[in-house]
Amino acid sequence: MEKVTLKSKRQVKTYIFKVVIEEDSFADGRQAYHAYCPSLKGARTWGQTWDEALKNIREVVEMTIESMIEHGESIPEEPEIQILSEPRVAVVV
Repeated sequence: MEKVTLKSKRQVKTYIFKVVIEEDSFADGRQAYHAYCPSLKGARTWGQTWDEALKNIREVVEMTIESMIEHGESIPEEPEIQILSEPRVAVVV
């Protein structure tokens, strides 16, 4: 009989960050959207549509957190951030 060893589960935390998407416009009047995460300094971007701004800010938040981890910085745990001990998937529709 083959012995099976189960790897221990690594500790996982799921962070859900508040983001803000505001209507904006270019100097020539074309519509745009500005997006930022208040809890992460410098985490801001834009998009030509609301959906594009959301996609872009999601990428910026992920890159910012990855950089913080690589540099040994702590991830903010402010009141507007939800921290869960089990993995979750967030879907915005």
